[in-house]
Amino acid sequence: MKNECLKTRPASDPYEIWKNHSGWTWKVLKKYQADDNKPFGRWFCSVSSPFTRGGEELGDVYVKEIKSQAFKVS
Repeated sequence: MKNECLKTRPASDPYEIWKNHSGWTWKVLKKYQADDNKPFGRWFCSVSSPFTRGGEELGDVYVKEIKSQAFKVS
């Protein structure tokens, strides 16, 4: 399986956007693996939350952490 999301995108054009009802948003900018169901799979994301005061922070996030508490918007 080829990873179509290996190249890093800017936050203005993410591969996917995930949100939850607590005000968190994850913009997926890069996927390190093609299979999102791996136990320790991770994504490089731009994350905004009530704690970032309108800003965003960049970093790696475990896929399992996002999928367990959020829904895919696009």
